[in-house]
Amino acid sequence: MIKKLAKFIKEYKKSTIATPIFVILEVVMEVIIPLLMAKIIDVGIQNSDIHYILKIGILLIISAIMSLTFGMLSGKFAAKASAGYAKNLRKEMFHKVQDYSFENIDKFSTSSLVTRMTTDVTNVQMAFQMIIRILVRGPIMMIFALLMVLSISAKLSLIFLVAIPILGVILYFIATKAHPIFEKVFKKYDKLNRVVQENLNAIRVVKAYVREDTEEEKFKEVNDEVYQNFKRAEKIVAFNSPVMQLTIYSCILLISWIGAKLIVGGDMQTGQLSSIITYAWQILSSLMMISMVFVMVIISQSSAERILEVIEEEPTIKNPENPVKEVKNGSIVFKDVSFGYSDEKDENKFALEHINLEIKSGETIGIIGGTGSSKSTLVQLIPRLYDVTKGEILVGGVNVKDYDIHSLRDSVAMVLQKNVLFSGTIAENLRWGKKNADQEELEEVCKLAQADGFIREFPAKYDTVLDQGGTNVSGGQKQRICIARAILKRPKILILDDSTSAVDTKTDSLIRKAFREKIPNTTKIIIAQRVSSIEDADKIIVLNEGKIDGIGTSEELLKTNEIYKEVYESQKKGEDDKNGEEITQEV
Repeated sequence: MIKKLAKFIKEYKKSTIATPIFVILEVVMEVIIPLLMAKIIDVGIQNSDIHYILKIGILLIISAIMSLTFGMLSGKFAAKASAGYAKNLRKEMFHKVQDYSFENIDKFSTSSLVTRMTTDVTNVQMAFQMIIRILVRGPIMMIFALLMVLSISAKLSLIFLVAIPILGVILYFIATKAHPIFEKVFKKYDKLNRVVQENLNAIRVVKAYVREDTEEEKFKEVNDEVYQNFKRAEKIVAFNSPVMQLTIYSCILLISWIGAKLIVGGDMQTGQLSSIITYAWQILSSLMMISMVFVMVIISQSSAERILEVIEEEPTIKNPENPVKEVKNGSIVFKDVSFGYSDEKDENKFALEHINLEIKSGETIGIIGGTGSSKSTLVQLIPRLYDVTKGEILVGGVNVKDYDIHSLRDSVAMVLQKNVLFSGTIAENLRWGKKNADQEELEEVCKLAQADGFIREFPAKYDTVLDQGGTNVSGGQKQRICIARAILKRPKILILDDSTSAVDTKTDSLIRKAFREKIPNTTKIIIAQRVSSIEDADKIIVLNEGKIDGIGTSEELLKTNEIYKEVYESQKKGEDDKNGEEITQEV
């Protein structure tokens, strides 16, 4: 795992290497300081030699300044290296997610991906900084200080040789107990983020239904779960600090007691004992530092594993070796296509079964069916948002799996069931369809989508700033902007997945009329719940439980297909009843 994560240091290698070098130099200076102080006490003060005291004192000041300088440089390089490392991790994860297929995205929840790119990366960043700085400083300081104590008094050094293994065993115990709990904590974090995200995205619905209390209760429940798990983990980790302090103070007391006896017996000088006590603090504080890093590594280990899960996840949809880069036309052929989501494949149960379908370039195709009949799934297979489980799909006479993914998707424009607009102006949102589109092109496609009229009513017109998600425009306006954005791509295939449900029938009719007249060569696939939206299509496909129940024109299906006939008559009856009520009210 360390080797896999280390490769993301990349351009920050120099800073990563410089950090421990400056840390070692800092430690050397710190280890020299107690030795110089001992000399001042045992030689300078003992012999009342002012000249010697001044000479050693100057060396002491120089050592302190150098130690401070090296410490500042190590901190600077450590901050640069760790921040850059975190940047590379986030970048790699984000880029990897962009390559995911819908199947990959389904595996990780949105909230989990957000947690991994924020909280988990921050944990790993902190651990990385502590490893290249404190984890280098701790052992080096401990070794150098221990060598100095050995050179002064072998007896007193035995105290540390007993204390260090005891602390090592305690740290191992803490690690084995705390790590599994931290793994649970981060899974609960995913759940917490999901609850918060859902609440914020649907805050208007929450307020409209006066369900603030329910949402608060839901948040309290998951927040308590995080708290309880963290409390359990922290209880174990907190055991580290008092044990360390007990060890430190015990060692200091033993050194003072034994050292005092040695001074009285004439085997040690006062300055030497003073330096040993300072070295003792350095050794034991180094152990404290190592234990802190150890705890951070325990916490970050779970985070590192979760980050690697995202980075190592292989996209289920990839480019072929020699991809076709041009889509000739918008013809579509389904050859005995079956499809199952990842959780359905093992059970041999499919969302779509044995779909055989031929669509000519430029045709308008309507798709209708009940909820859960896999209408959206069917159209998502065309641009390879998912790959078929069985059979094959041809676009422009070529199997979609043989195309360059970017070229294929650039030739297919989709207006999804859930319309998404981004923060920015209307013009910026439209240019998602074509980066360099000029104002004239924007206005042209908006007229086709019946969006130009309401856009011009805004004071800033096309420069009107949309809130995140387009919350400051209506559902119908949002749909029309999304349709205009899709048309701007000049695609060979245009897919509207129930994308006119929020517009009135007159506007819906005008949009379809514009499609017929202005983009006749584009294949248009319209999924709709309203029969009127697809009534004039060249073909209508009736889906039922993932299978084609009927194909034909509206007139043909009224004679041959019971599902279509039932939907048609129920909707026409509803329209007649509505018209009758309006006439009655006028009379």
